[in-house]
Amino acid sequence: MRYKSLGRSGLKVSELCLGTMTFHGGDGMWKAIGQLGQDEATTLVKTAFDAGINFFDTADVYSEGNSERLLGQAIHALGLPRNEVVIATKAFGRVHPGPNGRGASRGHLIDACKASLKRLNLDHIDLYQLHGFDAETPMDEMLEALDTLVQHGHIRYIGVSNWAAWQLAKAQGIAMHRGLSPIRSIQSYYTLAGRDLEREIVPALKSEGIGLMVWSPLAGGYLSGKYTGSNSGDGRRATFDFPPLDKDKADRIIEAMRPIAAAHDVSIARIALAWLLHQDVVTSVIVGAKRADQLEDNIAATQVKLTPDDLQALDDVSALTPEYPGWMIARQSQY
Repeated sequence: MRYKSLGRSGLKVSELCLGTMTFHGGDGMWKAIGQLGQDEATTLVKTAFDAGINFFDTADVYSEGNSERLLGQAIHALGLPRNEVVIATKAFGRVHPGPNGRGASRGHLIDACKASLKRLNLDHIDLYQLHGFDAETPMDEMLEALDTLVQHGHIRYIGVSNWAAWQLAKAQGIAMHRGLSPIRSIQSYYTLAGRDLEREIVPALKSEGIGLMVWSPLAGGYLSGKYTGSNSGDGRRATFDFPPLDKDKADRIIEAMRPIAAAHDVSIARIALAWLLHQDVVTSVIVGAKRADQLEDNIAATQVKLTPDDLQALDDVSALTPEYPGWMIARQSQY
């Protein structure tokens, strides 16, 4: 297991992060994603930590707060040293009815953070992330609220999720101008079957010194290879077909991965994860699982060393269609 700095910070996080969307389950979409009880969740946390993973991600909306609760109980049951784990959670989604039950207002964020701390049974959160962009709340209000939480010791670093490049750049400018705590990471969707963030977000991350946490690295399980052709599979995508993707292109990518996986004697899923781990912009890849053996297979991706020919083949089959202004910027950059 390797460790990287979280953006332009001194915080070191493992190249794999255990995601906890499968913890507890509950109703609706969470039931389709996972229904792990406390014992199963604790087993996954132990498997991850024993393998060198020090990074754990959850959110207040996952299973209506129960994911946070199970993660906190697992940490305490295992007796994990607090200074050896990095705990990340998120706020933004609806957690109670009423007009202020969601969003990134000062009131909601401070209340949501305190509620997460209580569920996690921790005295601080290492990385607190805005789970989405709140178009109704002024950006300086969001950043001031997060900075207040940092100053009070409730959180240590700030992150966002699912933001656009211009939003990141604007927020960093405001934080610098106002002397507020900067954004250190973004959690975004990135896979061989979905490389859209390379157009605008990746250049912004490199410019602003922001780390990248990758969610759904297997495209909701599609890049495991079990959903291609007429096979609908029996995993999450069979009942929760998300995130959206061009399945014809994804199938071509999977076919390109098969001989590479065979050459390395590993699963297709490990090749998809290994490709991400070979991308310099990636700080940590979030992996989720329902069983310890699934998690162990994902962890083994850290041992896969792709050759230059492997990387070129995967890059060619998954390349983005050029779009403006990208193709013009590339042309003018040659001058």
